[in-house]
Amino acid sequence: MTDRKQFRDLRPPAEAREAIASLDLDPDPETVPLDEARGRVLAERIDAELDVPGFGRASVDGYAVRARDTFGADEADPAVLDQVGTVHAGTEPDVEVREGTCAEISTGAVMPDGADAVVMVERTDEHTDGIAIRTSVAPGDRVMVAGTDVAAGSRALGPGTLLTPREIGLLSALGVDAVPVRGNPTVGIVSTGDELVRPGEDLHSAAGQIYDVNSYTIAAGVEEAGGEAVLYPHAGDDYDEMERLLVEAADDCDLVLSSGSTSASAVDVIYRVIEDEGELLLHGVSVKPGKPMLIGRLDDSAYVGLPGYPVSALTIFRTFVAPAIRSAAGRPEPRTATVDGRMAVQERYSEGRTRLMPVGLLADGAGDTLVYPVDKGSGATTSLVEADGVVEVDADTEYLAEGETVTVQLFSPDVRAPSLLGVGEDDPTLSRLLDAVENPRYLDVGSREGRRRLRNGVPDVAVVSGPSDRDVDAVDLGGWTREWGLVVPAGNPEGIDGLADLVDRDLRFSNRARDAGLRASLDAALDGLADERGVDRRDLTDAVEGYDLTVKGVESPARKVLAGAAAAGLGLRTTAERLDCGFVPLGVESVRVLANPDRTAKPGVEALRTVLDADLDAVAASLPGVDG
Repeated sequence: MTDRKQFRDLRPPAEAREAIASLDLDPDPETVPLDEARGRVLAERIDAELDVPGFGRASVDGYAVRARDTFGADEADPAVLDQVGTVHAGTEPDVEVREGTCAEISTGAVMPDGADAVVMVERTDEHTDGIAIRTSVAPGDRVMVAGTDVAAGSRALGPGTLLTPREIGLLSALGVDAVPVRGNPTVGIVSTGDELVRPGEDLHSAAGQIYDVNSYTIAAGVEEAGGEAVLYPHAGDDYDEMERLLVEAADDCDLVLSSGSTSASAVDVIYRVIEDEGELLLHGVSVKPGKPMLIGRLDDSAYVGLPGYPVSALTIFRTFVAPAIRSAAGRPEPRTATVDGRMAVQERYSEGRTRLMPVGLLADGAGDTLVYPVDKGSGATTSLVEADGVVEVDADTEYLAEGETVTVQLFSPDVRAPSLLGVGEDDPTLSRLLDAVENPRYLDVGSREGRRRLRNGVPDVAVVSGPSDRDVDAVDLGGWTREWGLVVPAGNPEGIDGLADLVDRDLRFSNRARDAGLRASLDAALDGLADERGVDRRDLTDAVEGYDLTVKGVESPARKVLAGAAAAGLGLRTTAERLDCGFVPLGVESVRVLANPDRTAKPGVEALRTVLDADLDAVAASLPGVDG
């Protein structure tokens, strides 16, 4: 009597998942051209190597001016400036704005030298004596500075990011033409059974033949899950042919799938092939449909045997195998193209037009979906990267209340809420720590804005640095210190020793925006210098050329120095050494990771806490000027 394999000990589904999880399906990473990167998953972090935009540009039609020439101007007493020329979009300015002058400028045009603000054309008049400016402006008004959209040196996209058209657009804006991506697992598919015939071949129904459904059904499922399906010739129930095809597939692929020949029938011998050529981990799962399931190893490849009935095969594939393929390919779990959630904050809107509001998704402490507005302006590429979809707001809706349920139209069915939403300071140490957290989203809005948003209860964490007089109710997860100061050209040709040189000498300086923690540290140091000299800090900042002209990213001032546009820039020792610049130390500031008190048990927050505990010291040791 033929010895048969019996299902005497059916294993629970959890054990089947554990057995599949123990298999290595991960392919090697590869680099692909940008035009082939859609749908792939990033294998490593991509930092911006240039500012976007790469130049300061006007955000309205009007006149480029020196802001100080407009101070005090109003409707009754306008400032009259001489027009020295015109600057059009797409052309290099050939004029310079000096004291008492202005230049006509188009939206999107490069700001001419000497100008630091733009006056809207609606607030001006043409006079015989020049251009009458009927309002005062501050430095930076109606100017999109270089790096406003994406700052050079900042984290653009992290490992594990699924590349959809919005991410492709960002990479294009950064000039990236080849992308490091995770390899798609190759999956070999072998159908067994003497009764099977491939579609297109002659079918002899009287002999019990049926068309091979599973090969094509499972291949489509593999491709949908992010794998690359490889169809092998049909195998009958012959042991030697099964062995030959399975071994060949194992040599070529990361995972081998077979369908049929897994039950306890006398002719179902495939489990013996696995036992003879590899390792059988599991035979039989307590599920319906799909009881006859095999899990094992063939050489260095993973193996799963699916049931022969198409419905059972597809059910088992989607339940157990597809998630493993998605995991190996770095793909998110599929979801519908719309999702309902509650507004995390109140959003006012009363412009009388239908609004397609970009929004992001996140989970609150209870796991419920929250929706928050994301809008950096119509010209900002990163608005799309930070948003997960849009909420259509009716024209007659004045506001969306906090807690109100809205429907989000997702940009893609593959979109999922980030595991962690963080906001705050742009920091190289943080960027590396986030690499170890699955699917985080981080918005580098600066420490001051980060504290404000954390007080409003939207983000999971805020990363802050520098002095502040604003308290926030939060749980401190930990942090590090970083050495800050002045980044100067290599060799420090101007012999800069400290802040006094910026005040007392005619040196061009590149500063950070007011929301940055580094800016707060700089201002505190200037307060100290002002106290020593017995003057007001404003007296010192007025003397620093470029103090009010700010840039966004942590590396932006250093890159101004490298470009010869500044003699010194506010920055970190880490940045200076990475870019081979000189460095004049001014102090050490603390960087803290503050968690929303209502989200400390959220898995993404727990993951970040674990990374801080386990990886911070090693990351800090790899970065000059950082101490964990």
